[in-house]
Amino acid sequence: MSPLPGPREAARSLARAAAAWNTAMLAEAADGTRRGTRWGRGAFAFVPSALAVGALGAALAQGALAANFSVTGQPFSLTSNGISGTGFGAIVNTPPVGRPDGGTTTDTGMARVGFASAGLAGLCGIVHQSIAGVPYSLLLTAGQKVTATPPGTFTTDIDASNLFIQATELKSYGPTTLQNAVIGQSADQVLVDGKPLTGAVPGGFGLGSAGGPGGSSVTLHGLNATAYDAEIAGALVLPQLDIRIVGGSAATC
Repeated sequence: MSPLPGPREAARSLARAAAAWNTAMLAEAADGTRRGTRWGRGAFAFVPSALAVGALGAALAQGALAANFSVTGQPFSLTSNGISGTGFGAIVNTPPVGRPDGGTTTDTGMARVGFASAGLAGLCGIVHQSIAGVPYSLLLTAGQKVTATPPGTFTTDIDASNLFIQATELKSYGPTTLQNAVIGQSADQVLVDGKPLTGAVPGGFGLGSAGGPGGSSVTLHGLNATAYDAEIAGALVLPQLDIRIVGGSAATC
């Protein structure tokens, strides 16, 4: 069996394929023949982002890689059948959010949640985007299938270290278990893997650890987050990674 291509080779292959596709679409748009949606006109805007996602997927498929998932100024959904993490902490902050005019605003309150180590039971990420006025959805899935109704018990199959989620809403659909946690700790005193969370304000609300081996821990039965950023500063292992684009505004993976 031939070995999997490395990240650089996969990215070059994706770049060649994207360039060929874009050239063909632009040629079709230029010949004056109507073929439904004029892909050629929007191809230049779509291909770079699709290529970046594809290159990331190819690299992640090799095994473990630090990664960051974000869409400038636009929320996306993250769901899982469950998450179990240690070294858990959370604060409220107002991170910079991109505006349509290219500037940023800091008037949106969000929760920043961090895990020194986390296991997820499958992962489903959905990004909605409009291309030439037509709605599309980018779906990122990995591990076990994420169900609309989370199971009563779950087994994790995705490992992540130093996982951070910036979200306007984060909830679970089943019982949530917190251990060794302090609710109402000053935000600047909340540590995840020995470091404070980005945007922590002294005296602000925080959920931290009472101390002890491993810090605080949390188990969420079902996870649904409206996120602006998901960052894995350590290693991420995604089994059965699948990135695809579908028409319309998808609600589930």
